[in-house]
Formats: sequence, structure tokens, C-alpha cells
Amino acid sequence: MSRHWNVALLAALALLLVSVPDASACAACFGKSDSKLAEGMNAGIFALLGVIGGVLFAIAGFFFYLARRAATHPLPLPAESLPSVETSKA
Repeated sequence: MSRHWNVALLAALALLLVSVPDASACAACFGKSDSKLAEGMNAGIFALLGVIGGVLFAIAGFFFYLARRAATHPLPLPAESLPSVETSKA
């Protein structure tokens, strides 16, 4: 009995797949570049590029800040950092 249900289910699925109309491409993929969909997609691309560019500039600015700070505030040399203690033998 279950074999008949499997065959019927496969036949219904095949009929459904065959009867679906072809999908058309959207205006952006089809090449109509003056549509609102293409304009929105372009705006989204530029917004994402702006976010990525902002993050990259922030990282570069942080390293520039570290380089300037290292140049203006150098670390003391080890000999200069320890106080000189002279011990005299009596």
C-alpha cells in the first residue's frame, strides 16, 4: 500500500515541477539599469563600500596614532630606567 503512495507522491511532484512557469530574471539581472530595483541595489553596494572603507580608515588611523605616539613618547632605555645606586665600601 505504501508503494502506491510513493508513486503517487512522485507523480504529483513531477507534475508540479513540470507545470511551474519559467522564472524571469529581475530588472537588475536582466539588464534594465534604469529601474528602481537597480538603483536600490547600487545604493546598497555603495553603502556597504562606505562602511568597509570607514572601518579600514579607522584601523589605518589607529596604527598612524600608535606610530606618532611611539615617536613622541619613546620608551626609556633600561639603563635610564633604573636609579643609580652607588655602594661604597668602608
